[in-house]
Amino acid sequence: MAAAMAQRVLALAAEEGPERLQEALQGLGEGELGDMVTKQALRGRETAALLRGIFRGSPCSQPSGVLRRLQVYKHCVPLVESGDLHLSKASEIIGLLMLEVRQLPGHALAELATLFVDVIKGGSLSNGKSLELFSTVLTALASSKESLAYGKGELNGEEFKKQLINTLCSSKWDPQSVIHLANMFRDIPLSGEELQFVVEKVLRMFSKLDLQEIPPLVYQLLLLSAKGSKKTVLEGIISFFNQLDKRQKEEQKVPQSMDLEVATVPLDQLRHVEGTVILHIISVINLDQDLGEELIKHLKTEQQKDPGEALCPFSVALLLSVAVKHRLQEQIFDFLKTSITRSCKDLQFLQASKFLRDLFPQQYDITAVILEVVKNSAFGWDYVTQGLVDLGFSLMESYEPKKPFGGKAAETNCGLSKTPAQQACRLGASILLETFKVHEPIRSDVLEQVLNRVLTKAASPVSHFIDLLSNIVVSAPLVLQNSSSRVTETFDNLSFLPIDTVQGLLRAVQPLLKVSMSVRDSLILVLQKAIFSRQLDARKAAVAGFLLLLRNFKILGSLTSSQCSQAIGATQVQADVHACYNSAANEAFCLEILGSLRRCLSQQADVRLMLYEGFYDVLRRNSQLASSIMETLLTQIKQYYLPQPDLLPPLKLEGCIMAQGDQIFLQEPLAHLLCCIQHCLAWYKSTVRLCQGAEDDDEEEEEEDVGFEQNFEEMLESVTRRMIKSELEDFELDKSADFSLSSGVGVKNNIYAIQVMGICEVLIEYNFNIGNFSKNKFEDVLGLFTCYNKLSEILREKAGKNKSALGNKTARSFLSMGFVSTLLTALFRDNAQSHEESLAVLRSNTEFLRYAVSVALQKVQQLEETGQTDGPDGQNPEKMFQNLCKITRVLLWRYTSIPTVVEESGKKKGKSISLLCLEGCLRIFNTVQQLYAARIPQFLQALDITDGDAEEADINVTEKAAFQIRQFQRSLVNQFSGAEDDFNSKETQLLVTVLSTLSKLLDPTSQQFLQFLTWTVKICKENALEDISCCKGLLTLLFSLHVLYKSPVSLLRELAQDIHACLGDIDQDIEVESRSHFAIVNAKTAAPTVCLLVLGQADKVLEEVDWLIKKLTSLGSDTSEDSSQASNQTQALEKGIILQLGTLLTVFHELVQTALPAGSCVDTLLRSLSKTYTILTSLIKHYIQACRSTSNTIPGRLEKLVKLSGSHLTPQCYSFITYVQNIHSESLSFVEEKKKKKKKEDEAAAVSTVMAKVLRDTKPIPNLIFAIEQYEKFLIHLSKKSKVNLMQYMKLSTSRDFRINASMLDSVLQEHNTEDAENEPDNDQSTTAEQPDENQEPKKKRRRKT
Repeated sequence: MAAAMAQRVLALAAEEGPERLQEALQGLGEGELGDMVTKQALRGRETAALLRGIFRGSPCSQPSGVLRRLQVYKHCVPLVESGDLHLSKASEIIGLLMLEVRQLPGHALAELATLFVDVIKGGSLSNGKSLELFSTVLTALASSKESLAYGKGELNGEEFKKQLINTLCSSKWDPQSVIHLANMFRDIPLSGEELQFVVEKVLRMFSKLDLQEIPPLVYQLLLLSAKGSKKTVLEGIISFFNQLDKRQKEEQKVPQSMDLEVATVPLDQLRHVEGTVILHIISVINLDQDLGEELIKHLKTEQQKDPGEALCPFSVALLLSVAVKHRLQEQIFDFLKTSITRSCKDLQFLQASKFLRDLFPQQYDITAVILEVVKNSAFGWDYVTQGLVDLGFSLMESYEPKKPFGGKAAETNCGLSKTPAQQACRLGASILLETFKVHEPIRSDVLEQVLNRVLTKAASPVSHFIDLLSNIVVSAPLVLQNSSSRVTETFDNLSFLPIDTVQGLLRAVQPLLKVSMSVRDSLILVLQKAIFSRQLDARKAAVAGFLLLLRNFKILGSLTSSQCSQAIGATQVQADVHACYNSAANEAFCLEILGSLRRCLSQQADVRLMLYEGFYDVLRRNSQLASSIMETLLTQIKQYYLPQPDLLPPLKLEGCIMAQGDQIFLQEPLAHLLCCIQHCLAWYKSTVRLCQGAEDDDEEEEEEDVGFEQNFEEMLESVTRRMIKSELEDFELDKSADFSLSSGVGVKNNIYAIQVMGICEVLIEYNFNIGNFSKNKFEDVLGLFTCYNKLSEILREKAGKNKSALGNKTARSFLSMGFVSTLLTALFRDNAQSHEESLAVLRSNTEFLRYAVSVALQKVQQLEETGQTDGPDGQNPEKMFQNLCKITRVLLWRYTSIPTVVEESGKKKGKSISLLCLEGCLRIFNTVQQLYAARIPQFLQALDITDGDAEEADINVTEKAAFQIRQFQRSLVNQFSGAEDDFNSKETQLLVTVLSTLSKLLDPTSQQFLQFLTWTVKICKENALEDISCCKGLLTLLFSLHVLYKSPVSLLRELAQDIHACLGDIDQDIEVESRSHFAIVNAKTAAPTVCLLVLGQADKVLEEVDWLIKKLTSLGSDTSEDSSQASNQTQALEKGIILQLGTLLTVFHELVQTALPAGSCVDTLLRSLSKTYTILTSLIKHYIQACRSTSNTIPGRLEKLVKLSGSHLTPQCYSFITYVQNIHSESLSFVEEKKKKKKKEDEAAAVSTVMAKVLRDTKPIPNLIFAIEQYEKFLIHLSKKSKVNLMQYMKLSTSRDFRINASMLDSVLQEHNTEDAENEPDNDQSTTAEQPDENQEPKKKRRRKT
């Protein structure tokens, strides 16, 4: 039946006139019409033709035609969505229906649109194909001018569409159809408001969708954002993934959840989805640059409010991916770099103040976020890697270590990063290293860039790049093999690089030399060329390179010395050296290098010095080279050694110097040569001899070895004996000799003196070590020391006379760090009965004891400054740490058991030993915190002799540090409680500094910290110290402790009251009530010392308040859903700010009424007051803004603060300004008096000096008055906005009116005119008469201000 009807309709539709067709269709009921269309569509034959026929027979001019058309539409939509039709058939039907939509009248369109909304609400969309039709219906409806019934009223088409969209976005959507709906909205013309509605609805649907469906939906949203609402779209996407990341993190922290349904998506799936979304965003930004601009703008704004939300791992990854587009790269990197440094600064700021930490318990660390991006990028985010690499290099270059003026760049490898710039540079290196580990394709590129920078930045410090290179090689040594050609190219430039860079670079690529023969050979070629270079640096580079090769290419049979733990062993390279090269080849290779190095022994002193310092390390790592090296050293020393037993001196010093013209140079560093022999011999005897004793197979070789060993021993014995006998005259040195560095003879004598002192020190160490506590040997040691000491005193005396900067430096000691620790332990802590008699020889000589402690001090200082010391094991951090522990134990014991007072009674010139011990302790505590921060627990453990060997895990740093602090506290109390004559200012300062250093090890939340703070307050309150430096140290310690416990404002108030009471009031008739809180504030210390410290601390509090106000302003502009939480935080911040400012005002209230002496105190106070008013103004501005955005009234607290500023600060400020002007007038009039007595020529100079001083000192006054007036101006604004009269608390002042005093002006003018008349003849050269007048007029005005 339906089929026959369909055929009939098709036949009638083919006729020319539509009348018969219309009649036929009239007879069809709604059901029959639907059946006919359905059957025809399912058969798949001529459906389109049938629909065209129906439409032709249903003209829109007739109501019945419109009705029939509507019936067709209503029937076709479910048919298409049913999924029964083939996709192409469905598309054909929808296409035809879309074409006919425009014919429908408004009310039909409205009915059709409402039908669609119901379908969507019902969730019966399956493939979303019919939505193409819905978009056409809505577009047509929007342009309809008819009035359409809606509810009880009527709307036009545009308004009707708006209502429909509103209804649609408020109703529930089936998650299956969200993507289709988002796609549909792209084709509908939407107003800004409607678009916002739609976008927000789609974003809300994110959480209801399966994760895999998010990327296509994001893509649709991004395309939709071309119409507008870009910010909302980006914000929604970033926020959604940020929440997912947070949830994922929390789940990883908590052990596997019992309730499996709660567990969210697997990590790799989440990362892949995020990666796809980032790709979609990049592709859309490529088409629409504005979206990129909007992204940066949005994140910048967000970052001001909440950096944790703005820069999360997802958004940083997104930014770095976008940064590859060069147009936005600079903007993005600048934004990221400022964010990184700001985050580091904020963290530092928070860590330094308990007050701020209480207000901001959550600390955001961007470095962790960026490193997380690197970790996440392992999930196939290749498009992020280039951005990461560029950012890493950009950070390392922007914040590279600065070269200190005239000095070597400080190595901060071991220490913790202090400044935000250092932290940013270190982050750059971490990004590159981690990216290098994770992404193989970019490895060669990173390596290439690092090597380029090491070569091209030779002038500036490159230690950070060399460290990175070293870490890269360690993490993947074999990757270098693929880039070996690049490394060999780098070698070609070795001779042009500074020696530090060469050593660092070779150390870094050393593992490669073990696996690549070609690289090793090319390096040897380069080094052999360099040995004959004209440049000294190139020759030094060659020596450094050769020594490195000798250390690392072991010959089989070499002992594996336990000490060579520091060498980067072949274990990192997955290949054993001996598998690559046989032992014979290695031996030949090493001997060839030694041959090359022997040639260097005839070169400049610097080159020889490097060899002498390097031989010991080579020997220790490659013991088979012992005989060759020892023979070389023997040959070398024989050139200077005089074998005749009675000849004095035993060494030819004249052979060590060389004259060039009238200049004299050191040619052979003889002391270093002897030092090298001494260490090599000691090592050889202790190690090789023991092993050879165990296996007596190599008789012949052993005899040969014994030969040189015996030679050396006899030689050193003979030199010792003769050095002790020698007088200074034998070396052509005595008190009458010339030591000035301006003459050739003086230079020669200086060189001789330093060599002789060095030789004595080397022999002291040698004889002590072989002496085995024999009395005779120790007497020899003292004999050598006497020789050393005589010379040392002559040099010191001459230096004192010449006042030369060079002379004041003590020559660097030749004793090794290990020996210093052994010597100190023997001198002070060795209680063995058998050693007592021999040690008494050394202990009886106070000068020797003082010398031993001074050398320890010098070694620690060198370690602190450069991270290493001279001598064997100087570059081995582990050995250095052990030596530090030993030395500290001795120095601590010596200081605490023999107080300075006892020692000083019988003391001659120079510092006492106890004081030197204390200084040593201070230096060591600093060094350990700087270089060995991670090992502080072991260090404190080593000092505590009572505790035996506790488990490392059990070490409580705070308890151990508190124990050490108590020892120094006792010493400080003794200083204060002793007689006045016994008070030692230097010692007190050192004690306070030691306490400050140790206090950094206490946990600020611990009981010990609180006890220490209480004790410090007590000391400051009870001791009327008059020593300026000690007072400064104690107060600085007090402040540094106090800020970690709570805000120091109340403490400042008490100190300010004490200063006021001490110095008196600016109004001399007022007597200040004396209520002394701190005895440390007295007439001697109150100004400038205490006053400037209090103002400095007040400035820090002002900085904190300023930072808080900025945070407050950014929070104020945040209108997110967590508004209640934000408002709680805002209230806490406001309360904190107002309380701080209120107390600070009372501090300034005291200081501003104090009769401060002219100079730095007045100047600093005026500047601090200006800053205070500026900060008060920014707080008022914040409240003006708050009143604009909400109808909040201002809090009562603020009103009290304004009242306080009006009553307790502003009037006093004006009185203080008058006081300052009066002081300066007095100083001017005093100069006028003196001027009358002086001659004319001095007069002008004196006046101009005082005028300049007065002008400088009064410069801050106008700034202060401007700051006060700005504050009052904004108070007026706030009064209007808040309807609270805040100006009632402000009194207008008269002092701001700078009036001209007519009588004074006249007298000055007259005086000036007479001067001009006198000077007229000199002014003939000036071009016009007006010029000088123009220049001078303002001067007169300025003078009268004072």
